[in-house]
Amino acid sequence: MAQAVDASKNLASDPRNREVVFPAGRDPQIGNLETPINASPISKWWINNLPAYRPGLTPFRRGLEVGQAHGYLLFGPFAKLGPLRDTDSANLAGLLGAIGLVVVLTAALSIYANSNPPKALASVTVPNPPDAFNSTEGWNNFTSAFLIGGIGGALVAYFLTINLALIQGLVG
Repeated sequence: MAQAVDASKNLASDPRNREVVFPAGRDPQIGNLETPINASPISKWWINNLPAYRPGLTPFRRGLEVGQAHGYLLFGPFAKLGPLRDTDSANLAGLLGAIGLVVVLTAALSIYANSNPPKALASVTVPNPPDAFNSTEGWNNFTSAFLIGGIGGALVAYFLTINLALIQGLVG
């Protein structure tokens, strides 16, 4: 504990850090820091355009987009790095593994949604968090759409993979 306090004192006393790291809104009472990473315009633009923070989306649409991305990206590691990677059923195993993990993640989201999560806080990067996650109903809508999107994303990745030769024939 004493080492952590000493390290934070050294970090704060380093004059180079004072040039680039500031308290959020120049108010140290907020308890957040503006750094070149989280306070740069490109970081703010990137984070605020993610489906979780993009303004004007319903919780269902947010969950659908996040689920599609997760299902699509989870397929590859299960299919290409799993224990059945050198068999004819590797892609099917990847599909089932991705769907299984999406179901587990959906269960975790459901448990979190029903635990009365705290209200979203404003930060340096996201000054106005959406109201979608301030209620149990919003979280439940997000969770159900996450399941649908996750399974759909895994199915899209599966069909693209099994039809790869056909797609390459059309393009090339």
